[in-house]
Amino acid sequence: MGADMGKLVLSILIGAAVFYIVCCAALYAMQSRLLYFPIPEVNRSDSEKLRLKNDSVVINVWKLSSNKPRAVIYFGGNAEDVSNNLAPFRSALPDYDIYLVNYRGYGGSEGTPSEVALYSDALMIYDHLKDDYESLSIIGRSLGSGVATYIASRRDIERLALISPYDSIENVAQKLYPIFPASLLLRDKYDSASRAHLISAPTLMLIAEHDEVILRPRSEALAEKIDPALLRKAVIPGTSHNTVSAPRQYWEALSAFFETN
Repeated sequence: MGADMGKLVLSILIGAAVFYIVCCAALYAMQSRLLYFPIPEVNRSDSEKLRLKNDSVVINVWKLSSNKPRAVIYFGGNAEDVSNNLAPFRSALPDYDIYLVNYRGYGGSEGTPSEVALYSDALMIYDHLKDDYESLSIIGRSLGSGVATYIASRRDIERLALISPYDSIENVAQKLYPIFPASLLLRDKYDSASRAHLISAPTLMLIAEHDEVILRPRSEALAEKIDPALLRKAVIPGTSHNTVSAPRQYWEALSAFFETN
């Protein structure tokens, strides 16, 4: 009986190990589908669509222009139709031209999204616009906060706004899937915390009070890496990850930050 029980326990352990390895392999194979949720192309008559080429890939960028001397570039969330921000941004930031980026695979942009590709496209867009304006500022929401911190660490920007930001996607994923080794499985880690010390622009961080996707500790961990003399934070009460921009307080905070001399 003892030997049989030992064999049974060993069989169960081997089966559990195989199942765990299969789950790890599935997560590794599916990670892009878990991180990126491309939205289809839409047509808008209230703004101009720029088609900018990077490494033979065409990226669609919505442009709201009033011939202002300053501009803001917006990088959205992983399932966001950035064109939905056209009207709110026009109202909240009247002294800026606005550019809203459709990531690769999003909104009619060509290619497939990845961390390396999104960073490359972001720098291309910044460099394409920089000579047209006195200054450029960056806004990044959720996934886009990682793209925004990357630009801010490598280019001269006037202001940086981070909405629902994180220290790294690796840490976000580890919290969501605690039994799996995110550091080994993830290709796209968006490690904003590692480059936060390079940010030299005034930075606004807007956090949803009840964010169920990017938990508060992940945002606070990033905040701790940014020069406190540059940082201001605001928690938007009663909001979740997807509703943080619904209250007037969110837009008032953005407007006040960007209109500060």
